[in-house]
Amino acid sequence: MKKTLYSLMLSDEVVAEIDRLAHKLGTNRSNLINQILAEKVNLVTPERRINDIFSAIEQMLLPSRDLVPFFAPNALTMSMKSSLEYKYRPTVKYEVELYRGNEEALGELTVNFRTQSIALLNSMTEFFRIWKSVEDAHLRPVLGISSPEYALCEGKFVRTIAIPDRECSSDELARVISEYIKLFDTMMKGYLAGKYDAHAIEACYFSFLRRSQILI
Repeated sequence: MKKTLYSLMLSDEVVAEIDRLAHKLGTNRSNLINQILAEKVNLVTPERRINDIFSAIEQMLLPSRDLVPFFAPNALTMSMKSSLEYKYRPTVKYEVELYRGNEEALGELTVNFRTQSIALLNSMTEFFRIWKSVEDAHLRPVLGISSPEYALCEGKFVRTIAIPDRECSSDELARVISEYIKLFDTMMKGYLAGKYDAHAIEACYFSFLRRSQILI
C-alpha cells in the first residue's frame, strides 16, 4: 500500500497522547495515526491484516503442547518455541515474518537452532535437506515460479512463504501457516528421534499436500 507525505494540523495534546500510545504499542506516530484513520473508514491496512493473521495463529497454537507462540501486537514477526526430544532438551525457535505487500513472497519462515552437539547439528541439517528435496518433488511442480526459496546457514534454516493462488482471509492464512509449522515440527522431531526416515517424511508431506486447499 503506497504511502505519501501529508501535512496535518493537530493539537499538541492530541499528538502527546498519540505518542504515548504509539510507544506502548511498539509503533510510531505515523503508523498509529494511519491505523486509527484506516479503522475509522473501515479500510484494512497491510499492518492490520498481518496483526489479524498473527492473532489467529496465536489462538490456533495455544492448545498445542509442542509449540509455544509469542506475538507482540503491531509487529511484523511472531515466534514459536519448541523443545526437542534430545538429551538436554534443546529448543528450536520458529519465526514467521509477513511482508506488507508488493513482494514476490507472502513472507518467510526462519527456523533458528543453537546446539553444541555436532551429531545433533548434522542430523538437523540432514533433515532440512530432506525437507527441501520433498518440497522440490511435490510442491514445486504445483507452484511453479512462485515456489519457495530456501537458505541454510549455521544455526538457521530459512524458507520463503509463497503467495497463495487465490484471495484468502486472515483466518485461512493463519490456519495454513499454523498447520505447516506443526507438520514441520512433528516431522523434524520424529526424524531426530529415529521415528521417521526420508520415505516416511515424504509420505506424510504428500498426505498434507493433498488435503491442503491453500498452498504456501
